[in-house]
Amino acid sequence: MNLADKQKELVEEITLIPDAYERLGYVVERGKNAPGLEEDLRIDSFKIEGCMSQLWVVPEFREGACHFRSESDSAIVKGIASLLCDFYSGAAPEEIVGEDAGFLGEVGITQHLTPNRRNGLGRIVESIQRFARSCLKTT
Repeated sequence: MNLADKQKELVEEITLIPDAYERLGYVVERGKNAPGLEEDLRIDSFKIEGCMSQLWVVPEFREGACHFRSESDSAIVKGIASLLCDFYSGAAPEEIVGEDAGFLGEVGITQHLTPNRRNGLGRIVESIQRFARSCLKTT
């Protein structure tokens, strides 16, 4: 499934939740249910700087696609990171560098985040796109 289809599906799923605060609750619940990272992957090279919470995003490139896993000590950050990692995972690097995940604002996810949390969200996307660009150079 390409990112445009994934985005459409995710937007439809999230907009079924009528209240913006309930949508944020959906993200928190997603974080609580997301698988974590093994302790040996919670290292500085995978840590996202500029986020108030502890946050790690582990990238992997295999079979022509990027894959991502994440962990955080904050349920909301873990939920957002999980959502973004699931969204971008399985996509080709070329597709990732052209998608900024702005649709999260359109469905009311970012409006209720503190400025620091929005900054963290941007850092996650930057990290994912930076990895995708590095994969373009090796393919």
